[in-house]
Amino acid sequence: MYIPEHFRIRRHEDAIAFMRLNSFAILISSTGEGPYATHLPLFVDDADEKLLLRGHVAKVNPHWRYLEQNPQCLTIFHGPHAYISPSNYTIRESVPTWNYAAVHVYGDARIFSSEGDVHQMLEELMQTFEPAYRDRWESLSPTFRENMLRQIVGFEITATKIEGKFKLSQNRPRRDQANVIQSLAGSQDSVIAGVARMMRDQHLGAADDKEGK
Repeated sequence: MYIPEHFRIRRHEDAIAFMRLNSFAILISSTGEGPYATHLPLFVDDADEKLLLRGHVAKVNPHWRYLEQNPQCLTIFHGPHAYISPSNYTIRESVPTWNYAAVHVYGDARIFSSEGDVHQMLEELMQTFEPAYRDRWESLSPTFRENMLRQIVGFEITATKIEGKFKLSQNRPRRDQANVIQSLAGSQDSVIAGVARMMRDQHLGAADDKEGK
């Protein structure tokens, strides 16, 4: 991913927090017929100085076979994004752009289907997305649960490289940043308004900066 230095995510913990907040990701593998992608939720395990991603695909989805044949893969975590009009800028000779945030994780995958590993992965996903569902899952009939488990294949990706990019008008004057935030914050589209929230979280467009007054 092309990353100008002023857009680079420099703190590992910021990248992890972003991935957990935007954990519905795109998993991409190379195949003999070209790239293959699957959209799916992932559990982000950042412990012992190692980043692991765990999830599963349907057994009928050939992606797990591609991972088995070629473990190297790319996972893209993508966040809010928005068109940025040059009308937000104080300099008239400016061009439109797009603000967005993304983290790319390169890694090696291993496939697993043992009952213990699959149960652990499902526990992690339930705890992440709906802890209350665990009791309901446990109350379902063993026949139903076993049938569901037979229809999925789990995987774990060990990260080898992480690239993060927050393109949030960091290269613009504070006044321009404040104008961008104001223009996006009132949007009824939560994705667009989310860019304004990210910019505020990154302390952009701060009113107490002399350049923005």
